[in-house]
Amino acid sequence: MSFDAEWASARTHAHADVSMRLNQVPSDPGGGSGSADLGVNQDKLGAIGSAAYALHGRLLKDGNHARTSTSEAATGLSTNGFRTGSAMATLEETWRSQLSTLLDACANISNHLDYSAASHAKEEADIKAALAASKINDYLK
Repeated sequence: MSFDAEWASARTHAHADVSMRLNQVPSDPGGGSGSADLGVNQDKLGAIGSAAYALHGRLLKDGNHARTSTSEAATGLSTNGFRTGSAMATLEETWRSQLSTLLDACANISNHLDYSAASHAKEEADIKAALAASKINDYLK
């Protein structure tokens, strides 16, 4: 088969496939996979955002309860010549850094989910308003 014949055959098959897809409704609402590509569940977003906010609050309160005693122990041990004191100071510094990173992550998750939920709700309202005001709404009924 020559290139021209093969190319013509490929174009014919592609054109037939596109026509068939455009001229029929999929058997299931999400296309071929049975589920939608994008879905936003406000309740789930809210629950995850609330959990991240609650975790942030607990970490902020409970994550620092041993900081003072650890720092004092590290200073006391170092002052008395124990090498464990510097190791304990390093441990406290590492804990503080990692706790700060985790607190930032929880705050980001909570804030982004709140923003995503509000943004999606606003976009949905805008789309509904635009459809209601357009002539296309007449064809959808």
